[in-house]
Amino acid sequence: MTTPSITVRGLLLDMDGTLVNSDAVVARIWRGWATEKGLDPDEVLRVAHGRQGHLTMATVLPDRPMEVNYAENRALLAKETADTDGIVPVPGAPAFLAALRDLPHALVTSASPGLATARMAAAGLRMPQLRVTSEDVGASKPDPEGFLKGAAELGFPASECAVFEDSAAGIAAGLAAGMPVIGVGPRAPEHRPTLHVPDLEHLRLEPLADGRIRLTATAAAA
Repeated sequence: MTTPSITVRGLLLDMDGTLVNSDAVVARIWRGWATEKGLDPDEVLRVAHGRQGHLTMATVLPDRPMEVNYAENRALLAKETADTDGIVPVPGAPAFLAALRDLPHALVTSASPGLATARMAAAGLRMPQLRVTSEDVGASKPDPEGFLKGAAELGFPASECAVFEDSAAGIAAGLAAGMPVIGVGPRAPEHRPTLHVPDLEHLRLEPLADGRIRLTATAAAA
């Protein structure tokens, strides 16, 4: 049995659930909001992963005016940015980012610039020089806009970039962009990524002589 691998030229990295484990904060903020609204916290949390907050609100409260969602999301975003308790790196993320320092890569996240900066710092992770945040796109994941913009920033066709994602919305966005997707963590397998690893310790990265990057899931992740 061969070990699955992908060979590409650029890497596009989601943040929450992929590089940073922020589940504790996300659960605190969104369970609290759901309870205030009389909604099922588990259902709201399932929708919230990988999406911008106002779109989560629109999904679970479809009849509510969007201006209300935008206003409430600004308040929740301030809470999320200030709350870094329990944020840790996904296993293998520090070494993985260190190995990427001289290779083409970008952060593509549904978080705002402030939230992304706060969470990467709280996890002790290096912020990639190139990044696409919520302020850089008109449509959030599962729309592929963010990943397509990230590929353009790197200067490669979409098909030559690999997406790293953990959520349903993010995996759908990567696949819609025509990119191979490496699903990271326990939420990923059910959404049919191209490869799956339980964390970044189970991924081998190999720069090739022609400038491409080979990514191989280790046997332990199969």
